[in-house]
Amino acid sequence: MAEENKHGMTDAQSKLESSKTHARKAAEDLRSAAGSMAGEYRGKAEQAWGDARGKAEQVWDDARDRARTFQEDAEQYVRENPTKAVFTALGIGFVLGLIFRR
Repeated sequence: MAEENKHGMTDAQSKLESSKTHARKAAEDLRSAAGSMAGEYRGKAEQAWGDARGKAEQVWDDARDRARTFQEDAEQYVRENPTKAVFTALGIGFVLGLIFRR
């Protein structure tokens, strides 16, 4: 018959309990490592998102400033050269009319 140890379990039962304990410990270690890696990757992703967002905002601000500068320069040119501006607009309109008529 199977021998019983001091806790009243057979050797096979004892080994089974020991294996279960080791499996639980391994699962906990694996879960902990996965959580740690997920946290690390989440941090890297958040940092990359922040960097990309910052660059996008900077590019948007630069484009907006350029458009504003272009508009101000165009307005100043029209004020200083109204005749040239009108004839230029008429010429552009005429060319666009020829292009879109086809």
